[in-house]
Amino acid sequence: MLRVDPAQRARLIEIIRSLTERIAEAKLNGWLGEEEGLRVSLEAARNKLTAMDRTRSQSTTRIADLGIPQIRKG
Repeated sequence: MLRVDPAQRARLIEIIRSLTERIAEAKLNGWLGEEEGLRVSLEAARNKLTAMDRTRSQSTTRIADLGIPQIRKG
């Protein structure tokens, strides 16, 4: 899964809102196939938002122990 740029969080929320509205429209018009496809897209968008929030809440800087360098003679 590709990582979404955290600066695009507001855009992702707008996409989720739009998909929700389009699902309601599809349901109203009886477009069952369209409704199901939109639900799949909505679930994927929600999962990306959750992953983005989870990544954001974790520390972005980590210390890696690389050990003590050894100088080789010769």
